[in-house]
Amino acid sequence: MKRWFGEAVLVLIAIPVVLWTVVPLYHLFVLAISPPDSVLAGDLWPAQPTLSNFVTVFRQQHYYLSNFWLQLGNSFVIAVTTGVLTLFVATCAAFAISRLRAPGGRTVMNLALSTYLIPAAFLAVPMYKTMGSYGLLNTQLALILAMVALSSPYAIWVLKQASDKLPRELDEAAVMDGATPMQIFRMVYLPLMRPSLVAIGIYALLLAWNEYLYAFLLLSSEKAAPLSVGLGLFLSADDSPWNLLMATGLIYAIPPAVIYYLFRNTMTSGLTAGAVKG
Repeated sequence: MKRWFGEAVLVLIAIPVVLWTVVPLYHLFVLAISPPDSVLAGDLWPAQPTLSNFVTVFRQQHYYLSNFWLQLGNSFVIAVTTGVLTLFVATCAAFAISRLRAPGGRTVMNLALSTYLIPAAFLAVPMYKTMGSYGLLNTQLALILAMVALSSPYAIWVLKQASDKLPRELDEAAVMDGATPMQIFRMVYLPLMRPSLVAIGIYALLLAWNEYLYAFLLLSSEKAAPLSVGLGLFLSADDSPWNLLMATGLIYAIPPAVIYYLFRNTMTSGLTAGAVKG
């Protein structure tokens, strides 16, 4: 009886959470398949659903969509590069702090984490100033570096916590066999850290994929901007084509959804491994 009551409570909690998540997605899909004259009708299902909105998006047949494919490609380049660079920085830092016990490593990690005490939006203007000082404004490198700076502290912390759980006897055995630190890193550390590495890589990738504020500030050219900025252009006019906006947004939401579905088990185990200190 106690178990049944506990499961019932979980179901009652899950129902509003699921509705809170699914209802906006449902309306997004409904608006994406609605003809222009019925977008604001408020129907739960359009009287004449159509896929013409997606055709318009794919063919770039609206002036807001003139750079759709280019901006979508920019999103992939920025997101993937951010994920790779974040993995490189965080993996090396976590290995040095946890396995090599570099002097001052924990202090550096804690100082990096303290940056999260300041909302990321407050750092946008200083980041803009910094990139301007180095002549990086309106380049994708500026946005990539900003995203790496924002994602690295958390990535280092998660990988460091996961690394602490690895038996140190493995390192000692490798040293006894004559392995160098780089060999330990490549042959012991990386294979055992794979779930956490996948989770952190996807975390950084999705963070860059969904970023709008920094992309809007650092990239003034529509041809260099990701699609998240392109979606914002729809809101610059009073007569925005909401059906095209929703269709484009639905397309833009598919890649992260696919990535999460393919790696959901690895992400769960990877983030859990580094979430609690053993």
